[in-house]
Parts: sequence; structure tokens; C-alpha cells
Amino acid sequence: MKKAAFILLSVVAFGPSLAQQTVFGVKGGMNISNLQYSDQSSTNKRIGLHLGILAQIHAAAKWAIEPEFFYSLEGNSAILIPQGTVYTKLNYLAIPVLVQYLLNSGFRLESGPQIAYLLSASTKQRATRLTDSHFQSTAISLPLGVGYQGTSGFGLDARYCFGLTNINNGRQPIIQGIVLQLGAFYSFSVARARRTRKQ
Repeated sequence: MKKAAFILLSVVAFGPSLAQQTVFGVKGGMNISNLQYSDQSSTNKRIGLHLGILAQIHAAAKWAIEPEFFYSLEGNSAILIPQGTVYTKLNYLAIPVLVQYLLNSGFRLESGPQIAYLLSASTKQRATRLTDSHFQSTAISLPLGVGYQGTSGFGLDARYCFGLTNINNGRQPIIQGIVLQLGAFYSFSVARARRTRKQ
């Protein structure tokens, strides 16, 4: 895990010095998350949010690398009998490093590894806090997505993240997070370049 984190942070730290152009921006949006159990336990989706920053490194005309740092609220809810509904809330710092294929129309296809650090976890039934110590401190996932960016610097993206590791602290059943992210982003450098061309 430490090796993966070092690789991701190295790309973020040194990528701009190796690139022809780097575009910085902010992003945010909605999460529709769930937890997938290997014993096929049935759970319900949880609505959350994500908010953070990005740096798009243009390595070639059609290709870019985009490291991101963002807060991500994930989890699920489950109806247990006789306990009632139990809510699981997981707060992550997510660090994806995406490889993007850029189309002339403004659309982009993207995928790459993501490591997420668990900031906090809670499992509650009504106002009662249940155990929250069984979640793994890190999670590895694979995002697959599509996005669109206009000439103003604003853009939209949709991304589906498949959990690759067991976040149940190595125990059974295996639990993997899955998240559909719908968001918007704004690139400062794109907007600034457009204003400069107009002057």
C-alpha cells in the first residue's frame, strides 16, 4: 500500500515538470455508492458527495494524465431484522491518477488506478453508533469514465469506480466499494488562455 501511495504522489509532485502543459482546476459532484458483499448480502445505495482539486498534464495532443485529490463520502444502508436500518458512512481522501484520451469534440475517455485513504468511518442505527473499527485504512479501485469540457473551462464527467480490494480489514465476507460519480469541474488555465486570446 505504501509503495502504491508513493507512486501516485510522485506523479502528482513531478508530473508537471515533465509535461508540456499543466491545467489546474477544481471539481465536485454527487456520489451514488454501495458496498458489495461476497456473501451476497443485500444493501441499499447511499447518496454522498465528492469535492477536490485536479491537475491535467498534457503529455501529447491526444493524451493527458490527470491526478486528483478529493474528499469522497461513500457507504450504504441495510435493513436488518429486528435491528432496523443500519447506515454505514465512509469518508475517504481519494487520489486517482487517470490516463485520458482526448477527442477533438471536447469529450474524453479516462481510466487509471485510484488509492483512497479512510479518514473516518461510522456505522449507526438511528442515533446509536455501532462498531466502526473493521474497515481497512486504504482502498484500491479502478475508475472508468467519460467527460466533456467546453472552451469556457467548465466541464462535466461521469465515472464508475470498481473496488479491487477487501475493505473489511482482511476478514470475511469480502466487502468492496462501488461508486458512481456524477460531477462538474472547472479548469482555471483553460479559461485564462481563452481570455488572453481575446485581448
